[in-house]
Amino acid sequence: MESAGTEPEPERCPPAQEPPVSPALPAEEPERSEAAPEPQQEAEGVPPPAPVAQGRRPSGPGSKGQAKRCSAGKGGRGKRGSTRRAGEEGGRPARRAHVTVDSSKAKTSLEALKISLRQLRWREFPFGRRLPCDIYWHGVSFHDNDIFSGQVNKFPGMTEMVRKITLSRAVRTMQDLFPEEYNFYPHSWILPEEFPLFVAEVRMMKESDPPWKPTFIVKPDGGCQGDGIYLIKDPSDIRMAGNLQSRPAVVQEYISKPLLIDKLKFDIRLYVLLKSLEPLEIYIAKDGLSRFCTEPYQEPTLKNLHQVFMHLTNYSLNIHSGNFIHSDNANTGSKRTFSSVLYRLSSKGVDIKKLWSDIISLVIKTVIALTPELKVYYQSDIPAGKPGPTCFQILGFDILLMKNLKPVLLEVNANPSMRIEHEQELSPGVFENVPSPVDEEIKVAVIRDTLRLMDPYKKKKKDNQSQLSENAADTKDELLEPGSTDQLEHISKNPEASLPSLCLKQVFPKYAKQFNYLRLVDRMAALFIRFLGVKGTMKLGPTGFRTFIRNCKLSNSNFSMASVDILYIDITRRWNSMGLDQRESGMCLQAFVEAFFCLAQRRYKSLPLHEQVASLIDFCEYHLAILDEKRLVCSRGMTERRAELGTCQPDGLHLTAATHAPLLNRMTAANKLTDYRNHRS
Repeated sequence: MESAGTEPEPERCPPAQEPPVSPALPAEEPERSEAAPEPQQEAEGVPPPAPVAQGRRPSGPGSKGQAKRCSAGKGGRGKRGSTRRAGEEGGRPARRAHVTVDSSKAKTSLEALKISLRQLRWREFPFGRRLPCDIYWHGVSFHDNDIFSGQVNKFPGMTEMVRKITLSRAVRTMQDLFPEEYNFYPHSWILPEEFPLFVAEVRMMKESDPPWKPTFIVKPDGGCQGDGIYLIKDPSDIRMAGNLQSRPAVVQEYISKPLLIDKLKFDIRLYVLLKSLEPLEIYIAKDGLSRFCTEPYQEPTLKNLHQVFMHLTNYSLNIHSGNFIHSDNANTGSKRTFSSVLYRLSSKGVDIKKLWSDIISLVIKTVIALTPELKVYYQSDIPAGKPGPTCFQILGFDILLMKNLKPVLLEVNANPSMRIEHEQELSPGVFENVPSPVDEEIKVAVIRDTLRLMDPYKKKKKDNQSQLSENAADTKDELLEPGSTDQLEHISKNPEASLPSLCLKQVFPKYAKQFNYLRLVDRMAALFIRFLGVKGTMKLGPTGFRTFIRNCKLSNSNFSMASVDILYIDITRRWNSMGLDQRESGMCLQAFVEAFFCLAQRRYKSLPLHEQVASLIDFCEYHLAILDEKRLVCSRGMTERRAELGTCQPDGLHLTAATHAPLLNRMTAANKLTDYRNHRS
């Protein structure tokens, strides 16, 4: 992981160029339809950068969703003020509003963000703004600010989801369902709760394969930048001092045969944009960083286990090595572009397209493992129908290539460093920050093109372009009139001419057909959220669980409601004993998934686990669809009866308050009850 310290950053603004050989994400050019906003003429009285038209804000768990988020809230960030629209004055076209970005919480990504905004000619508010901004750029967390509209570059719950223990649990669930599909993540054990299991499994493997001499790597759950990571050869070597209960960890099989370049071990930092949760949209940067160790690699032995500069690729560790090489060349040094590594591999006959295909598959499968619980966090922080921002996020995927070129997931970073400078020691103990061209080339492009994809006015611009194209003939005639030169330049100017093509390539839903069958836990999460009951909660109570069982017709003579209660209590108690979030009681999503597995295995005994689970999901969704249809028919019937009672008077019967008071009273009471029920629902 890279250093994340806050230090002054140089004022530099060269245009970011596309990597010389951007590895093809299967050999296609980026779609121009995803292009950035078009620079337009500036509104009067508003300083540059360039304006954009106001459009509808997307909503839901990402860029698209159910309802428009817009309401008054804390700190003046609430209902969007109306955007000024300049009219046709002096024969000039209407001017459009600027995209506004609040960078007051950007922290270490600030310099790269500033360069990106200057290239896009968008408006930056480095100290915040009383009025709402279109985009809020946070350095650490979704909760850095109270935001009630616009877009924010963090998802609620992402930091928690990519912690080492939570990530391991999410991937393990998928490994239970699809072991072959998720074999890119090392075998892992969670400490301290699985320490006895770790000891027993290692002993069993050694007995069955005596020549096996494994190495394991221990990673603290909340650690970053290589802090607290160490290697062991035997479970007895785990450092129990310091109380693992207060600092839990993950222990994994160490990859002892990595791919080497120049006899050095290295990893890959790839940047992945999660543009939306619903619908799921994933983009991958076409270039990344390769971080190299600073000592020649040797397979781990008892003598070299502690040589971190040989075994750990973390930039924040190796930068302190005397062998660390700062280089302005993307092809040399201790930090290089991934495309330069691909050049080297390609020259040796490696199938680069196959390698990229494997990496894309790894990324999509990992995000599929993370999204179910992210949706639970999202509905907790931004319940449907309440004001809140839409979200997107840049993730840092750390990937190691094995000697056989198989990619292995090391970890996912919710807050990858976006610094574009590094420390250089001038004299002992004296450091200065100097620009890092390799970092700037990659990171500025990622931030800039993320903003281009998240441009809130893009849809309006596309509509405007379509309208212009429909009226092309009339427009052309008007532009040929004397005194219309400014209009001609305004419409014919190509806004993308000054920017390179997008460095981010969509991989989902583009390849959705190949991966949708893996989204079983996503469907389970939808059932879980449906029965949560109270908006904003993340845990399912016993009443909600019983309602789930009844509505899905899962109880019978062999599985009574008493058995349902026992199942709920046993699983919930075990998960709560693991020291997870105790802010509220009840069954968390992971516990619900375990209970669902038990129900599926009980009902479909002869099938493989993933088929058991898929069959039970289909069964539940079928019965819930019938229930929803009945409720819809009931609701329509009640509405029609209300209308008939209120308007129809059959056989010439005329109801008056004097002669038919009891009937009228009953009708009024029925109407009030229906209104009350509709209000409560």
